[in-house]
Amino acid sequence: MFKVCVVIPVYNHGQPLIAVVAHLQTLQLPCILVDDGSQADTALIIDELAQQNAVSCVRLASNQGKGAAVMAGLREALRLGFSHALQMDADGQHDLQAVPRFIEAAQSAPEQLVCAYPEYDASVPKGRLYARYLTHFWVWVHTLSLSIRDSMCGFRVYPLVPAVQLFDQVKLGTRMDFDIQVLVHLYWRGQPMQWLPIKVIYPEEGLSNFRAVADNLLISQMHTKLFFGMLWRAPTLLARRLF
Repeated sequence: MFKVCVVIPVYNHGQPLIAVVAHLQTLQLPCILVDDGSQADTALIIDELAQQNAVSCVRLASNQGKGAAVMAGLREALRLGFSHALQMDADGQHDLQAVPRFIEAAQSAPEQLVCAYPEYDASVPKGRLYARYLTHFWVWVHTLSLSIRDSMCGFRVYPLVPAVQLFDQVKLGTRMDFDIQVLVHLYWRGQPMQWLPIKVIYPEEGLSNFRAVADNLLISQMHTKLFFGMLWRAPTLLARRLF
């Protein structure tokens, strides 16, 4: 049975989170907020939001990274009996009007992972945009395919069983490397995916948790590991394209 919730990793995005949860409440979507060691003001906002109907909280004792928060939230969603979970950010950069479209796509094809690819406006930092193109190239190398349109957009509807099975069997990155790495590993496992566009903005004076040096280093190390993981999978990946 298709049963969906929303999982939102939160690290010090208390104020924008209020509007995000309010919109999801109008859609009557259960929400799991994962507090990734936020400061006291955001933790208080999360506690207040968790008093609302169909909003719950998972709290990590210290900041462990976006990937760790997403995995904790997806595990909790499966424990609570949900079949699918929409992962989205807390900062309001994703177009919330797209939520019903993604939920409907997942319900129509519940075996598929429904992923967003971003449509940016002029607010996108050019450095971040160019870095995405470099990651796109490497993901195409890792998969020997062009089918993953964007591996960095954290707006996805996961079928929970295959996702949590992957978490149990493979050590994945726990920070900004997670969104990329999880898609590549699921692709290697033959996970069906579909891609839908979403409008993405970078709010003025918005708080970014991306650590330019540390996270870029993590992503570089991840690409190296994925490349060598691709090499021994190459015959299977190439055969998949041929047959």
